Amino acid sequence: MARANARDAEGLAELYAPDAVLAYPPGSVTVGRDAIRAVCERMVAHAPLQFVEEEPLPTIQYGDLALTSTRPADGTGGRVQVARRQPDGSWLRIMDRPETATGR
Repeated sequence: MARANARDAEGLAELYAPDAVLAYPPGSVTVGRDAIRAVCERMVAHAPLQFVEEEPLPTIQYGDLALTSTRPADGTGGRVQVARRQPDGSWLRIMDRPETATGR
């Protein structure tokens, strides 16, 4: 949230593994950290409001994988991410679907 509100596209991209897959913009698939950085640059450049923190749903963990999700405050559907634990203990997103229209 802090990185998005700071308009830090580079910092946002660092949350993703080098080979991550992002289902954004809607109807598209963006593959790789460099491509995700470009999407983040466009997103933060055109986002008119501050991003608001959304309540996380319970995380499901299986070994070095974790499934996280939130109910979006803007009613766009559901946000889900799969993260993988790195050798240093940190987590990076490997799959991310930021939003989906309700009912799809």
